[in-house]
Amino acid sequence: MRSLFQEELELISEQLVEMSRLAATALDRATRALMDADLALAQQVISDDQLIDALRRELDNRAIDVLARQQPVATDLRQMVTALRMSSDLERSGDLARHVAKLARLRYPGAVLPEQLRPIFAEMAVTAEQMVLRAGDIVAANDVHGASELIQADETMDRLHREVFRILLDPSWTGSTQHTVDATLLSRYYERFGDHAVSVALRVVFLVTGVWHDEQMPGAYERFTTSVPREDD
Repeated sequence: MRSLFQEELELISEQLVEMSRLAATALDRATRALMDADLALAQQVISDDQLIDALRRELDNRAIDVLARQQPVATDLRQMVTALRMSSDLERSGDLARHVAKLARLRYPGAVLPEQLRPIFAEMAVTAEQMVLRAGDIVAANDVHGASELIQADETMDRLHREVFRILLDPSWTGSTQHTVDATLLSRYYERFGDHAVSVALRVVFLVTGVWHDEQMPGAYERFTTSVPREDD
């Protein structure tokens, strides 16, 4: 029974990693559709979101089946429940990529973003994609220390998010009302995408240490990860 449980757990971990890759691909394609006014690519992102949704359903059904058949307790139970929550984060990441693609489709053939904002959103997209891929690596390796990298990357994302609003609120901003609304929505989509990646990594910390915390608590992450030895220590 224990061997079967471990096999199921490995399959669930692999599915979480695959979800992270699909989410990164979706955001990359959605961003290209946004920048290039590519209607076909935007539609592909919207259609392909069902792949992430289907993978989440499969993962959740597998986890629930394991809970029902093997009735895990303590650490095993924590692994299953945490996997369910991580699948939710990654599925929502895919939804955010779909939102970007839908906006590109809505404004086609026009440009969603004025030239002034394009470099910022390009950087936000790259940062977000790297974050979700790193989250997948953290899941695969149960890397409790990797979460600190994503927390730092999220600070970059938050800085870019604030920069978008600084530009929009500056008296020199000449964009239309539509540009302002679209940029506000897009900035939120990318920022939330990064938040979900951080959430996945922090759930890995909980999985390994058994300690959960509000990520807004200053110093909480450092307090309970400094006691976990690194593999090269």
